[in-house]
Amino acid sequence: MLASACGGGDDEGTSAGGSVKVGLLMSQSGPASAAFKGVDQAMQARFKAYQASGGPCSSTQFNLVTADDQSGPQGALAGAQKLIQQDKVYAMVGISSYFFGAAQFVTTAGKSTPVIGGAFDAAPQWLQSGNNLFAAAPKVPDFDKTYATIGEYWKKMGVTKVAAVSYDTESSRKGAEQILRSADKAGLQRGLFYDKLALGSSDVGSIVLGIKNSGAQAVFLPVNPETSMAIIAGLKQSGVQLKSVMSASGYGGDLLASAPAVKGAQGMTFMPQFSPVELNTPATQKYSEALKKYAGSATGIPTFGQTYGWWAADLLIYGLEKAGCDASQADFMTTLRADENWDAGGLFPLKRSFTKISPDKECYYLIDLQGNAFVPRKDAEPVCGDVIK
Repeated sequence: MLASACGGGDDEGTSAGGSVKVGLLMSQSGPASAAFKGVDQAMQARFKAYQASGGPCSSTQFNLVTADDQSGPQGALAGAQKLIQQDKVYAMVGISSYFFGAAQFVTTAGKSTPVIGGAFDAAPQWLQSGNNLFAAAPKVPDFDKTYATIGEYWKKMGVTKVAAVSYDTESSRKGAEQILRSADKAGLQRGLFYDKLALGSSDVGSIVLGIKNSGAQAVFLPVNPETSMAIIAGLKQSGVQLKSVMSASGYGGDLLASAPAVKGAQGMTFMPQFSPVELNTPATQKYSEALKKYAGSATGIPTFGQTYGWWAADLLIYGLEKAGCDASQADFMTTLRADENWDAGGLFPLKRSFTKISPDKECYYLIDLQGNAFVPRKDAEPVCGDVIK
């Protein structure tokens, strides 16, 4: 009764009441692995919650197999080859900062296999239309676009000069440049921009001094929370009072589980592109309760990895419902590519369109860490901005 589809070769379909083999590429070892804990647990939680809900394809069994990118592009390529050519998965999920190492392979030799991913690795294939990549995120990052969002928000706060610090990686550096251009368009001045930090580094003494000497009043940090907190601690010790410290990542239950992290992140503003569970909407309540019940979450506040794992599983389910529970891989991709209405069950502020890869509008929910809790900012639920032509 199994009907696992064959990736990259025969285009068999799944069958209602049958089994779908799903491959997951993630960092299970190496320096990036800590940020991706719980991806598989969240995917399983979404599948179990769906099966319990009685949806159209809820009798389908989702069998998850994994591959380790070993925190590197070559590992990502080897992992993708394993999942598609050896495990012959129906669909592959790539939640990896190093997916760019596998992107050319999956869009050529592996083009018959639907690939769902985070799209935060800066692989150019995410921005190419008509291939087999589907971003399970509010938007595909197009770093060549400039949005008014954060620059205008800082301007309203009275900020006049901004700084940014990034890792020496494509996605981190380009993310910083994009926010700095937003500040430029809002008429703000630039202070320090340092883009050569080693991934995961906490050796930030010279960076702290540079931010202080530049006179910046706000700083953007597209880096891991550990690095952000080292920078913030250094600024506090140097007596620097900033109007805004924005971190591209860090919102989640993993930060709250660490007392030193909670202490170090006080005063930081996080910027998820999805509804934080603290808003207590019907969508976030459903999400949070499923994490508690099926993923062992004590608080129901998702980690970074759980967030992307849930979205990826939700998009796979959504696509199967639209294309049919017994859809072939080709039918799944054709149907999903024409869709413009996915919003992760109400977690996104805007509908996700797969017909237009990169949207002309973006939104963030800005949320502060106050004490031992995340508190949404009352002036930013969410803050949105259009692309600047």
